[in-house]
Amino acid sequence: MGSLLRLAIHGTDTGVSRRGGRSPIRDPARSRRKTLAPVYPWPVIRSRRRLSGRLFARASAVVLLSAAVGCSATDAAVSVAVPTPSPGEAVLCRALHKELPGSIGDLGRNDPEPRSELTAGWGDAAIVLRCGVPRPDGMSDPQAKAVEADGVNWMLEERDSGPRFTTTYRETYVEVTLDTRFAHDSTPLARLAAPVAKTIPSSL
Repeated sequence: MGSLLRLAIHGTDTGVSRRGGRSPIRDPARSRRKTLAPVYPWPVIRSRRRLSGRLFARASAVVLLSAAVGCSATDAAVSVAVPTPSPGEAVLCRALHKELPGSIGDLGRNDPEPRSELTAGWGDAAIVLRCGVPRPDGMSDPQAKAVEADGVNWMLEERDSGPRFTTTYRETYVEVTLDTRFAHDSTPLARLAAPVAKTIPSSL
């Protein structure tokens, strides 16, 4: 049941193509430069291959649903900032909202306040999704980390409060914030991959 992930080190944007916007600047020299993938909690398989000028290491997702036991969908909803995407991106986000699952593992749906079709949550804020967020500054970092879960690419930001992931190569940015119980668990990304792939078109 484990999802196949790839870890990466990538350069300037992973890029969303926005109508009327400027294409991201890519540095050919940077794309040819090889770097070693960082040590990361998911198990890394030794074999590597080149994909789009970057090195990816395959890793198996470790399903740790037991970490979420005891959380209830009846917990009080948290407050999050509602994104303000363009009208076209908002349409995509509303389509995504309709496809999101009612539960992830043992965590029931518990959307944050204020209620919006641009946000969703599961458990006691263990998983919070926001659609149509601005492009993260970290995507300009040539050493930024990324993973791929079931065909959907995500940029990873490691934080003390838990990891944060933002989609790449999609027509709008989808952000998923996890708490510390998911520090080594890719279950949420695997569960959300199909809805994202179905409703947020690739920008490639």
